[in-house]
Amino acid sequence: MTKKEDHIALFIDCDNISHKAIEGIINELSKYGVVNIRQAYGNWTKENLKNWEDKLLEFAIKPIQQFDYSKNKNATDILMTIDAIDLLHTKDIDAFAFATSDSDFTPVVMRVQAEGIKVFGFGEKKTPKPFMAACSQFIFTEKLMSTATTKAQDDTSVTTMPGRQNGKEMRQDTWLVNVLRNAVDHTMDEYGWANLSDVGKYINNSTSFSPINYGYKKLSNLIKEIDLFDIAYDDVRKQMSIRDKRWKQ
Repeated sequence: MTKKEDHIALFIDCDNISHKAIEGIINELSKYGVVNIRQAYGNWTKENLKNWEDKLLEFAIKPIQQFDYSKNKNATDILMTIDAIDLLHTKDIDAFAFATSDSDFTPVVMRVQAEGIKVFGFGEKKTPKPFMAACSQFIFTEKLMSTATTKAQDDTSVTTMPGRQNGKEMRQDTWLVNVLRNAVDHTMDEYGWANLSDVGKYINNSTSFSPINYGYKKLSNLIKEIDLFDIAYDDVRKQMSIRDKRWKQ
């Protein structure tokens, strides 16, 4: 059974995140625990944040007002960072989540990680790599927005996520291939087989990877599609194991 995080604190940089992504963000975090602290930051006197108002009410998010002290300076970033660090030392939080596409938050993410606390990151594909790499797991908001739109159009369960990459496309992604093969190498037994659960844990501990960014809700479905590994099932234990197709005893 997947470990649940009891308490999750969500910080939203509304200047850098679309209001259309918040439903997907909340749904994703709810798989890991209760998002009992939800704070959205911005200068609410600005017209460009008006679309956020209904979302704040719908998802019980607390708006934090921050005026712009000077032109071209984002005071919101500083306040959000201060609040996150304060919370780190005053509350019993199991995981933090930062919704932003701004790399300025990289230091605070690293500081939280240094305390052994998991950090979920959400942002657009344009998000600088240092911020994505600093997070325990990083998910593109474009994927979450597409999923939410599909569910709104069809009340039945969605089996195919929009923007899903096929096996050929994923095999051309050198970073992804290296992540998967490296995880198998470090978790396999003497016969080359690795329990998929162990593979997933290794990946989560060493990278910011999420199968959602490739259009898959589960790692197992991505593994099947990328077709780089032999697959074996243990029907009794309900477990799946994989082995690199290049492996030779």
